[in-house]
This record gives sequence, C-alpha cells and structure tokens, in this order.
Amino acid sequence: MTEHTHRSELLMPAGNLEKLKAAVLYGADAVYLGTPDMSLRTKSAFSLEEVVEGVEFAHSFGKRVYLTLNLFSHNKDITKLPQFVETVRKVKPDGLIVADPGVFMYVKQHAPELELHISTQANVCSWHSVKFWQDLGAKLVVLGREVSYEELKEIREKCPDIKLEAFVHGSMCMTYSGRCMLSNFMAERGANQGACANSCRWKYKVHMGLKDGTVKELNLTEENLELFEFFLEEDYRPGELLPIEEDQRGTYILNSKDLCIMPKLNDLLSIGVDSLKVEGRGKSPYYVGLVARAYRMAIDDWYNDPTNWRADDYMKELSTVPNRGYTLAFHDGRLTNYAHGFEETYTLADYEYAAVVHEVQEDAYILKVKNKLIAGDVLEFVSPKRRDIMLIRLYEYENAENGRVTEEVNASTTPFIRVPFSLFDQEEVSSLTNDFPAMTIIRKEKALTQEQWDRIKLDAESQKLELGRGTQQGYEEKREKLQQSLDERDSDRTFKTPRRGTEGCCGKGCNGCLMFWHDPLYEKARTLLAKKKQGQLLEKKMTDEELDEAIAS
Repeated sequence: MTEHTHRSELLMPAGNLEKLKAAVLYGADAVYLGTPDMSLRTKSAFSLEEVVEGVEFAHSFGKRVYLTLNLFSHNKDITKLPQFVETVRKVKPDGLIVADPGVFMYVKQHAPELELHISTQANVCSWHSVKFWQDLGAKLVVLGREVSYEELKEIREKCPDIKLEAFVHGSMCMTYSGRCMLSNFMAERGANQGACANSCRWKYKVHMGLKDGTVKELNLTEENLELFEFFLEEDYRPGELLPIEEDQRGTYILNSKDLCIMPKLNDLLSIGVDSLKVEGRGKSPYYVGLVARAYRMAIDDWYNDPTNWRADDYMKELSTVPNRGYTLAFHDGRLTNYAHGFEETYTLADYEYAAVVHEVQEDAYILKVKNKLIAGDVLEFVSPKRRDIMLIRLYEYENAENGRVTEEVNASTTPFIRVPFSLFDQEEVSSLTNDFPAMTIIRKEKALTQEQWDRIKLDAESQKLELGRGTQQGYEEKREKLQQSLDERDSDRTFKTPRRGTEGCCGKGCNGCLMFWHDPLYEKARTLLAKKKQGQLLEKKMTDEELDEAIAS
C-alpha cells in the first residue's frame, strides 16, 4: 500500500454564506457549495456574489473551496454552460465537482486550468471506474456511499495516484445514491436534478385489494392487529421473510438512518482517504459547526495517537446534533435492518440550537436567540478555538435593544440579548473575547417527551448492535417501549437536569448558578471543580467518601 504522508481533509457542506463561515471557523479544511441552477443544490442560498465572498473568506483562512456542477444535464442546461464556466474561472475555486461526462469534457476543453472532481452522483464503486476517470484527467473521485471499507481499501491500493473522497456523515438515500425515481413519481421533483422531495421519509399506509375489484385501507386496530402479518420476500433470499411493519400512524419502511462513520473513522484514516465528506447542504449552521468540530477533534487526535484513539467522546458530541439515529451503512458490507428507522422519520437530539454570538463587545456578548430560553436554562458556549465548553445558567434575559429584562425569550421575533462578562466569574476577559468570537454556537438541553427519550434510547441500542456491543433482547425491549410511548403520545416534556437551583443541583458547576457557588452544601463539589478544566463536568452522583478521595488526589 502506498504510504500517504499528507493528512486527510475534512470537507463540510455550505448551503449559504453563514454556514460556510461556520464550517471554516469550526475546523473544516475545505467546503463545497453551489448555486441553485447548475448543481444538485436547489436549496442553496448562494448568489454568485456570495460565492465570490465565500471563496475569499475561506481562502483567507487557508481553506479550500469546491464548487458543484454535478447535475445530469438536459438540452436546456447546455446553453448555460459557457456563462457558468466563465464565471467559475473568475471565482477560481480549488476544484469543480461534476458528474455528467459531457459536462466533464466541456469544462476540460474550455477551462483546462480547473481541477475536476467526480461527484458521488457518478456512482463510482470500483477501482476500474476510478482509473477510467483518472485517465480522462480527473484529480479526485468521490466514491459512492455503497462502497464498503474492504472495497475502499482495494481501490486505495490499486489507485494510489489519484485523490479519493468518501462520505463519513449525513443523510442516507434509501436507494442507490440519489438514483431514485420515487420523488419524480410522487411529487414531480427530480432527485437527479437536485430537487428530491424525500418521498422515502413520508408515511405510507397499507391497502388491500379485494377480489371484487375494490381497494380498501387496511385499518389496523387493537382488535385485529394480531390477525395480520405482512412480509416481503426477495428473489435471491427465498424463505427469508422481511416484515412490513405498520401501526395506526403508518409505516416508514423506506426511512434510512443517518450515516455516521465516526466509530470506524480510524479505518479510513489508516488507509489514506484524501477527503472525508460530510453531507448536509440544507442543515443549519448548528449542524455544520458542531459536526465539523467533532470530526476535527477526532481526526487531529488520531494523527497524534492512532494506537489509543477511541470514538466515544466524539460520539457524545455528535449526539447533541439532531439526527435520525446513526448507522455505519455499507461500511462493513451488507446493509442491516438496523440501518433503517421503522418507527419515526424526524431528526432528534436532547440538545438544541440556543443562540449564536452575534457580537463581542468590550464588556458583554450580544447573542442572537435561535430557540426559546427560559429562566434557569444552562447555555453551553461551544468554542471554535478550544475544546472545553463554557457553561452559564441564566435566570433572566436583557433585551440588547431596549434593556428590558424578562424571565423568558421567544425566538419567533429573533431577539438579541445582552450577556455581560461580569456573569462569567470563572473566566478571564481575554479568554471571553478570544476563545468565543462572533459566530460561536451556543446550545442548551431540549425538553423531550417520553416518546422522544425512548426514540433516542432505541437509536443508541441499534447503533451498539451494529458495533457488536448491544443485545437483541435489549433492542426489542427498547423498541417495544418506544411503541408504547408513541401510542400514548405523552405530552409531558422533561429535562435531564433541573432548571432552577434545587437540592439536587445538576453538578455542572456552571457560571451564574449562585446556589452552587455560595451554598455550604456544595463546598466539597466547588473544591473538586476547581481542579478540573473549564467546562469539565462533575459526576452525577458521588458519595462524601468519593468526594474526599477525589479532592485528596
């Protein structure tokens, strides 16, 4: 195997200029973006002027920018090519991502100075196809999501002189990397033209055809539920009956979980995959920033100490980002049933986007609120420059425009609040201004229903099973619990930790929690916290003896 001396790059999506800046600030080595008309980016919010600004911003940080021209062209698209290519030449990106062979040859002929990358839409899944594009002049090939690790390893061995890119995180298609006609049929929106309606994630009902020619909905109730079972049998797996599961809410048999290679990221780094790609052009800056941060830490730590590298801490960070449950997808070869979510389709996490640092003044932060804040909320400042998290519990919120103080803030009016530095009594002002600049992401715990907590537990158990750690019994028990919760639809929402100071202090030691910092009850906890790094949490439960021992050590 060829020894790769360079480091793998982290490649993040940029759906608009704000997301591009978040990706760059939180650790991306490169970003990919496009305008709505000529790429699979119909939801892109970039104008050509913003593309120019984005490229200049990324280059000022020493980061690379790849533009997308990866649609499958129709005749109507060809007339736009000359103008688009001339515009691209002026922007001077670090690479142009294409999928259509005709577009590839046009760009190669009319803009030979542009580095050409082959999109995942070209469905390259073998070393033979990689060599085909390499011989035509491509500098990088994005491999299909269907490529297993063993296949990827062989491609790397046989194609040492071309850059390879692989997806490591993001939404998965239930079919073959976007080669889907379901959206065309259901919504007249072409997936291969960048307009997928995600029809695979819709709810579907089972209907029954009667011999008299009529079709009726099969309404499953508690009375008749035990009378029916529905299965699929695939041609090459005779006798292996795959259940089609539906309840009164419908079925999500086509709903894939989200790709997350983090537990196996060391595999890709060890064989020298040149670019590690994250999907998510339509996701929020919160998603882009926190996913970039997690993978940045993971990649850097592997290069520093590959032998002792473990994914657990980075997975905890990724769990704060809304997801449909994580799967290794095709990494180990055949897709398992744990790669699909049969109960619900929405993304979920026990944290949410609370606010973002809009401005850093001499004595305060001006925050732009993204979700409702209430008295007692703990805001977690996630720095793009340092690893530990800065916590502060707030009991009131000062409107930055009129100075009015309230106990809650609603995000519907996108208000700005002022948070003075004087509240951060455990931080130096220099750290506040340098480590948490404008565009710093702030998150907080999210109140969840019992149903949502059960969904998170089931997703975690299914991921354990993919990694060979969980048990089928545990999975079935958690799945049954989720089914019960879905039926009950309990409306009570609860936090993991109390909102206001109580005898059961959360133990986070956050700045601003006066009870923690002054009550004699927590004297030992304060002594122990002083020995920990900023943002490092105390354990949830410790006896007095354990506290004494920890303080002494």
